[in-house]
Amino acid sequence: MQVVLLERVAKLGQMGEVVDVRNGYARNFLLPQGKALRATEANLKRFETDRAQLEARNLEARKEAEHVAARLDGQAFVVIRSASDGGALYGSVTTRDIADAATAGGFSLDRRQVVLDHPIKDLGLHPVSVTLHPEVAATITINVARSQDEAELQASGKTIQELQAEADAAAEFDIQELFDDIGGAAAGDEPRLPREE
Repeated sequence: MQVVLLERVAKLGQMGEVVDVRNGYARNFLLPQGKALRATEANLKRFETDRAQLEARNLEARKEAEHVAARLDGQAFVVIRSASDGGALYGSVTTRDIADAATAGGFSLDRRQVVLDHPIKDLGLHPVSVTLHPEVAATITINVARSQDEAELQASGKTIQELQAEADAAAEFDIQELFDDIGGAAAGDEPRLPREE
């Protein structure tokens, strides 16, 4: 199906271009979202008469998106999830979780604006792209942790594996100290008998 784009669509084209797309993509996404019109004579004439208005609306939306992107770019948001000792999540962090965390942080984001290249399935800091407008994007950091304290430690630069190694070393040291104390107490309690030769 041929459509005329009413705004820039990533990997498809710029405003005003007539492009060939699959019927389902046009019917289920482009047309209902108001991103395109069928490329008929009447719609092409309508587009040309409304072009200046559409460009002005696009420019205004882009300026607003750039303003939000300037504030949003580089922000970090915490998502608390259950995970194994090795740092693997029981489940994953979704675009909805990220949008909810950003909204709780004072930014109004929709889950469709969050772009995940691959699912987040482990603890740590993850860069995530947010598309605020077809021409404006920002990058945020998602700090996935088991608790708020753990999130603060991760934000300071420590990884879950380093924290686990430190905890294991401290536990090993405590156990060794305990055995040394028990060994010293046992050696000091029993009277020593002279050795027979």
